[in-house]
Amino acid sequence: MKRLRPVDLAREVGISTQQVRNYEAGGILPPAPRSESGYRSYGPEHLEALRTFRALVPGFGIGAATAIMLAVHDGDRTRALRLVDEGHATLHEQRLATEAAGEALDALAVRFRPEPEPGPALRVGELAARLRVRPSTLRVWDAAGLLTPTRERGTAYRRYGPVEVRDARIIAMLRQGHYGFEQIRPVLEGLRRTGSPEALRAAVAERRAAHDRRSRDMLRGGSLLDAYLSREG
Repeated sequence: MKRLRPVDLAREVGISTQQVRNYEAGGILPPAPRSESGYRSYGPEHLEALRTFRALVPGFGIGAATAIMLAVHDGDRTRALRLVDEGHATLHEQRLATEAAGEALDALAVRFRPEPEPGPALRVGELAARLRVRPSTLRVWDAAGLLTPTRERGTAYRRYGPVEVRDARIIAMLRQGHYGFEQIRPVLEGLRRTGSPEALRAAVAERRAAHDRRSRDMLRGGSLLDAYLSREG
């Protein structure tokens, strides 16, 4: 069997020889035997482990990729596969959140005006009357972190400025469409961050594309992991 030097592995994947040694010391690569003179001697299995780890990183992240390889080399295949499942499950949850934000944004498209309407700050009762909801409903939205009104000096009454009034209108519209708080929150956060529904829509599209890229990365990494597990088995 052809033996490989650290520099051979490093050149194959474009990293430094020190990184190769660090990967072995950290358990990402299986232990390498030493020659009589003390030099590390690697084989094809080490190169395959290195390629597998590097392929896992883009989709699963360096932390999860490391944990997967450690589990494999500890002989705990069940844990390795469970970590793979967790990565896919996390991506699925992120996809659901992105799709929910996109659907909620589409629901607002016809009636939504992104610019806050100028005007004086409103108290709870005034805003509730304008939205035709109970004051207690606004307090629930506040407690959920959807709205962040200021407090009036002296009385500590809640005061809703133009931005909070706009956000309250959005919440009211989406609640009428039976959207939950977890679907509404990313819409509000995105609008505050981007400043317009068009920019948020573009951000949602980019997020969807990023999910697709990560899914493909996971498939590529999983393919090499499956081949490596077959070798290990």
